[in-house]
Amino acid sequence: MAPTHRVAVLAVDGVYPFELGIPSRVFEAADGLYKVFTCSVDGRPVRTNSDFSITVEHGPEALRTADTVVIPPFTTTAVPPEVPQTVVQTLASMTPGTRLISICTGAFVLAAAGLLDGRPATTHWMVADLFRTRFPQVALDPDALFIDDGDILTSAGAASGLDVCLHIIRKDHGSEVANQVARVCVAPPWRDGGQAQYIQHPVPEPTASETATVRRWALENLHEPMTLTDLAEHSHMSLRTFVRRFTEEVGMSPGRWLIQQRVDRARHLLETTDLPVDEIAGQVGFAGGTSLREHLHAAIGVSPLAYRRTFRGALSATR
Repeated sequence: MAPTHRVAVLAVDGVYPFELGIPSRVFEAADGLYKVFTCSVDGRPVRTNSDFSITVEHGPEALRTADTVVIPPFTTTAVPPEVPQTVVQTLASMTPGTRLISICTGAFVLAAAGLLDGRPATTHWMVADLFRTRFPQVALDPDALFIDDGDILTSAGAASGLDVCLHIIRKDHGSEVANQVARVCVAPPWRDGGQAQYIQHPVPEPTASETATVRRWALENLHEPMTLTDLAEHSHMSLRTFVRRFTEEVGMSPGRWLIQQRVDRARHLLETTDLPVDEIAGQVGFAGGTSLREHLHAAIGVSPLAYRRTFRGALSATR
């Protein structure tokens, strides 16, 4: 077995308690693969954005031995134009190459410390204008759920903190482990980081029909060819109504969602089986190996064989 991956969560004044607990909740559900340490810049209690403070068990020494450091969000009124020297010194104490993750306004700390200069990043869409004003040197994408730029990952609001942590587990240990953690946390196993942060009408008007049933049916029959008309008929809606309602409920079009599910299933099979690419394509509903290669490359930029080689190597090292 590979050594336990150490995750340090840095709590700063004004931290949001809910998001502060996300890394521990997600990573600690991975059957001992990660160990989470919550710390502050001086080991002292930290004020939250609510009506209480929290006591942490660790100080900045936790960052020096961490493999990954997570910075949860905090109220932006607590963000001065210049990051406090104590925070800069704390971040400077990390071992070079430490992976960094920010959730929501945690990106302000990374940017203020100069760690995001010239790099792509995201934060919560409500503070995007403030972020751009303070850090014009950062390539901000205010629409993404999260952005993986190798050793630095930035994410948007609270739910995207779950997404980016699950994404890390998928990268480190494959989709089987990530899916199991998602089930424990009762969370979606995978949302594309490029998915929009929000939609204009997140709560659809109540109707007699919903798309949850047809989504479940589609997942059970991914190996079968299916069109938007098939999905609409199965949901007992007109095509136009189905597409509108589906997009309202899921946040993306049914066509994009279906391709995403097929790619996700293909990734799982590439990670966990030795099936040929053409056979995997058939099992997930693509017309053939060429179609699978095109869609996988569009989604993550690699071929099926390269993806399998990467994950098989990581899994072998873990074992």
